[in-house]
Amino acid sequence: MRGLFVTATDTGVGKSVLSAALLAAMHAAGRPVAAYKPVLTGGEEPPEGAWPADDELLALAAGMDPESVAPLRFGPAVSPHLAAQLSGATIDPRALLAEAKRLAATRGGAIVVEGVGGLLVPLAEDYLVRDLAVALALPVLIAARPGLGTINHTLLTLQAARAAGLEVPAVVLTPWSDEPDELERSNRETIAALGEIQVAGLPHVADADRALLADAAEALPWRSWWDASGT
Repeated sequence: MRGLFVTATDTGVGKSVLSAALLAAMHAAGRPVAAYKPVLTGGEEPPEGAWPADDELLALAAGMDPESVAPLRFGPAVSPHLAAQLSGATIDPRALLAEAKRLAATRGGAIVVEGVGGLLVPLAEDYLVRDLAVALALPVLIAARPGLGTINHTLLTLQAARAAGLEVPAVVLTPWSDEPDELERSNRETIAALGEIQVAGLPHVADADRALLADAAEALPWRSWWDASGT
């Protein structure tokens, strides 16, 4: 299975936009790829601002329907393990893995998986998002904020990924300004140096438009990340 696993340093840092941009760029390049959100929480709450919910955004970018992107969904806007408990349900890690493989098979064995929160968020009582990433054996991209606080959060996430043996091709700062200030430039350089990692920047995307998302992704070396994922 070829693909990428997109995680983040925290919730709300642009992981969904990065995932959608990658999917839109691949779609525009004629590379069929499935989108997968293993668990969707917060269905009871309307999306903030003009952007759609994660499943709808990924579905738009990949040319799929939202229910296929995120078949396992819960209403409360809490961590997956708690959302399942509140709903009287359980999350079976084996089912998450099987669904990822099934979806990838529908698009020639290719998939972009958007994680839930960060790597150490529990999907089940003894099963983290990181465990799913390990089971899928996909390279991991880390979405991070460009501003204050991002150095610590990003390096901790990178450390957690590498400790589990995960391959991390790059950190992606989002949104990355056309005219980054001194702090943002320093953050990018520092993460690259201390983490010994490629750091890219995803430009601001004005709204949930597939063409705009694809254009933004062209600022990233996504083709090299994608091609390396199949080796």
